[in-house]
Amino acid sequence: MIDSETQELDQEIETLREDCLRPTRHWSAVTIIWVIFLMLVAAWGFGVYIYQLRNGLGVTAMRNYVSWGLYISTFVFFIGISHSGTLVSAILRITKQEWRRPITRSAELLTFVSLCFGGIMPIIDLGRPDRILNLVMFGRIQSPLIWDIICILTYFTGSTVFLFLPMIPDLALCRDRLTDTKSLFGKFKKWLYTTMAMGWHGSAQQWHTLEKCMKVMTIIIIPIAVSVHTVVSYIFAMTLRAGWDSTVFGPYFVAGALYSGSAGVILGMAAFRKFYHLEKYITPRHFNLMGQIVLALTLIYAYLNLNEYWIPAYKMASTEGALLGDLFWGPYSRVFWTLQFGTVLLPIVVMATPIGRRILPLSITCIVIVIGAWIKRYIIVVPTLLHPFMPIQEVPADWATYFPNWVEWSVTMACLAGIFLVITLFAKMFPMMAVWEVAEGMELNHDKKIAYAQRKKREEALLETEKVVIG
Repeated sequence: MIDSETQELDQEIETLREDCLRPTRHWSAVTIIWVIFLMLVAAWGFGVYIYQLRNGLGVTAMRNYVSWGLYISTFVFFIGISHSGTLVSAILRITKQEWRRPITRSAELLTFVSLCFGGIMPIIDLGRPDRILNLVMFGRIQSPLIWDIICILTYFTGSTVFLFLPMIPDLALCRDRLTDTKSLFGKFKKWLYTTMAMGWHGSAQQWHTLEKCMKVMTIIIIPIAVSVHTVVSYIFAMTLRAGWDSTVFGPYFVAGALYSGSAGVILGMAAFRKFYHLEKYITPRHFNLMGQIVLALTLIYAYLNLNEYWIPAYKMASTEGALLGDLFWGPYSRVFWTLQFGTVLLPIVVMATPIGRRILPLSITCIVIVIGAWIKRYIIVVPTLLHPFMPIQEVPADWATYFPNWVEWSVTMACLAGIFLVITLFAKMFPMMAVWEVAEGMELNHDKKIAYAQRKKREEALLETEKVVIG
């Protein structure tokens, strides 16, 4: 019986490998059209950025009042989404949650691409990208901007390593299973897999080294991730401007990042499960457990959100009263209260029930959360800048208003298209599940079943012996 179960396990692992490698062997017409569409959007946005570069930031809607608009709002949003890998892969790995295995790679990939394009946004916002050298060469260590650059570069480096390390055994699998070595693209893939596999052949020493490196990176990446979004909040909180001058911004930003990032992971799970037919591995149980995590993070975010607005609203100091008035009943009130309902109250109500944590309603809820998180960053940045120390009456009216124009939307959509493009190309080149980790989980479950069967057999034998003795 044990031999038959072992053969069944070997067959399941082989099926797993083929299911994960199948998307890398074939490009459907839908995928090609999708890639072309994303490339066109990215190319259009890049051309508009060249136009902005040649003519200056005056072609955008940003002026002296609002010098940080859609670009910086998107930067904060992308950095927040990047916390997905920390939550799902690092925290669940360090707490030994076995159900995490099929979804870790998509979370780590989302972290990587979000940091890639999130780091680009401040450079775009500079107007002149060569000025980034001034921060590197002449930056003052007292400036939160320097802290931000150091933290993001450190986090990006750590996240890249954290994504790459568990890919090594799967890259060797791709190298060994690749059959198309005659075409030019096949030769390129063979070279790529061979180079990135770094001579992996699955020896005991290599497995030991990999596990050790993964443990070290898991411990390191968590405090780095927390520090990144804390320092991002310091860019705002270290100023004396009403609306940003808050001691709660650090944990508030981290909680918001974790809850929007985990919602992004659920959307990635749903997409890859559907398009790559991974229903056998990414099950409703994974969505239920991730929904519970998002629910807990939403409750934490709601608590910090209440503190962020209730305390200044209770005092209604003159410098903050005008800003809160715009948010509560002024020009931004509809957006503000829609956000409070759509990204705080509604997700709590939906995800508090088991039905709300099913795949479809949970995915819709997470779409609302992610879009709301983007708009929330906009609400943090723009209305505050529209309430400077200088009275609005002393400047022209068009300089005291702001809404992103076509230039900002084009460049921002190009960055968003770049994220989807990188994810799509990655998914067509590499397995979107950590094959060896999922296989390891199957082996652990198999060992548990065998141990349970053997224990039951011993108990039954002992019971029969006792009956004979008594009889």
